Amino acid sequence: MQGEESLRILVGTEGDSFPLMEINTCETEASEQWDYVLVANLRTQRNPRQVYQQQQFLEELKTKGFYYKVMEDQEKMFFGIRADSRLFDLYCTLLTEPEGPAPRVELAKPTLILATTRIRIVHFILSSKMAAADTFQDLVKDGVFEAMFPLHKGEEDLKKKWAQWGNMFQEQPLDDIRDYFGEKVALYFAWLCWYTRMLVPAAVVGLIIFLSGFSLFDASQISKEICEAHNIYMCPRGDGSRRYQPLSETCTFAKLTHLFDNEGTVVFAIFMAGWATVFLELWKRKRAHVVLHWDLYGWDEDQEEMALQLINCPDYQLPLQQHSYVRSTIILIVSLLMICLLIGMAHALVVYRVLAVALFNSAFPKKQVTTAVVVTGALVQYVTILIMTKINKYVALKLCEFEKPRTFSERESKFTVKFFTLQFFAHFSSLIYIAFILGRINGHPGKSVRLLGVWKLEECHLSGCMMDLFLQMAIIMGLKQTLSNCMEYLGPWLAHKCRSMRAKLGGTAQGPELRHWQQNYLLNPVNTFSLFDEFMEMMIQYGFTTIFVAAFPLAPLLAFFSNLVEIRLDAIKMVRLQRRLVPRKAKDIALGVDMCRRTRPHPAMVA
Repeated sequence: MQGEESLRILVGTEGDSFPLMEINTCETEASEQWDYVLVANLRTQRNPRQVYQQQQFLEELKTKGFYYKVMEDQEKMFFGIRADSRLFDLYCTLLTEPEGPAPRVELAKPTLILATTRIRIVHFILSSKMAAADTFQDLVKDGVFEAMFPLHKGEEDLKKKWAQWGNMFQEQPLDDIRDYFGEKVALYFAWLCWYTRMLVPAAVVGLIIFLSGFSLFDASQISKEICEAHNIYMCPRGDGSRRYQPLSETCTFAKLTHLFDNEGTVVFAIFMAGWATVFLELWKRKRAHVVLHWDLYGWDEDQEEMALQLINCPDYQLPLQQHSYVRSTIILIVSLLMICLLIGMAHALVVYRVLAVALFNSAFPKKQVTTAVVVTGALVQYVTILIMTKINKYVALKLCEFEKPRTFSERESKFTVKFFTLQFFAHFSSLIYIAFILGRINGHPGKSVRLLGVWKLEECHLSGCMMDLFLQMAIIMGLKQTLSNCMEYLGPWLAHKCRSMRAKLGGTAQGPELRHWQQNYLLNPVNTFSLFDEFMEMMIQYGFTTIFVAAFPLAPLLAFFSNLVEIRLDAIKMVRLQRRLVPRKAKDIALGVDMCRRTRPHPAMVA
């Protein structure tokens, strides 16, 4: 009766633009029996209230058209969930062409429900609020269930063609990725592959500029004059030393300055400003080609979410837009406070460097103090970035919840803007300080600006602030692209191995079906923002590759090799180490396009 009522409400009149196909015209894709698996701890069977909640949840699934099967091992209970094919008759609207289905008299061939669409629909129903006013997440918080996940099925082809290190230089199987993980994941890899290809000319030009600087290391006329100035002395630096330093002692630093600050650097800065614009325009064409190939131009995410809500609950009403000046003001104030905190962290780094100079004066030779301070400061900044990334994500999520967005796509968009803004200040505040402030507020010899009247503010390296900026970028970007990639892979790999070893110690599951469920459960869990985290990492890398690239011409080359590894790491994680991501449709990478526009450099800043 519920299905008939839903159908009657959504069919409407002939003029409706949201028609349904006839009942029983949809067929499910030939696949294994179970769509989803729910997991609970065996201890829940000792609690009558939790047992009652489990049974109530499962019975409500039965009324919606699901079947379930219960199996258990030594510690866990597994509930296999399967949707009856007739359930999808109500959702056939989502499977039609964007303009709507053809007249019903022409519907001679049933529509095939793809596995990605089936999983997406089942996930939506399982995650929706039930009659008892509980969602699955509420039951997880109460300890009734532990997890739910779709099963990995038919991934062997992707393992051979994609999730192997030997396929590093092969074309990405985008259609196969789309058929298994959905359009959003496939678009991410399409963008990452395109971005990596576009890094090739930037990496080549950057390498040429860097090598030309080495080849002309001794060719600068200014460097020659400085190296030959044995009879010219500089005034004491005003830090307590009364020594007049010969200008020729800065010969090596003058040559290093010319290495990163020469005529080629200006040409490279202009080239990268143009490259950033060309990259975005060419990606628009590439995205249009991919979306046209997948026939997604007429699809709309908000419309699909509304359709799912209406079919699942005929009485559903889209929440009204609730604009509140008080709420907006609170969000703005909290965001500004977080930005001030991040800028304050950059100033704390300045304080560290000032104190480090005083500390290292007794441990290092005078000429090496500045270099040691810059290197250790970059390491401290890297650790700070790791800590603030977790804090920024938590704050951005809480602000999104407080803002109360109406739809998931709106929530994702608002979270993206907030999180990226905070991450931008976390990653680039120290670089902006070094590029535009360091060495400009120190006063002059005889009247130096001092911290608390004791410690003199830090000055640029003797070869100029460009060397400080180079070291800062090289260390932070190098650590992010090497250490972070290693941890990104080793963390899930070790976690999966530990879980598998504990499961083996507990005994082997009986029966191939239970073993398959158990193997999927032992994989690392995923969440809504698992793919978002990968994308955010690439956006930050894009910022390093474009904004201050003049100080570090090797940034595009480092990003290119890092992305070759990143593509394969992500593929192996998704197919071999993580539970299956819930497929999501998408026709645009809003995060990528919007954030790239925000980080696209102005030629003056690049130069």
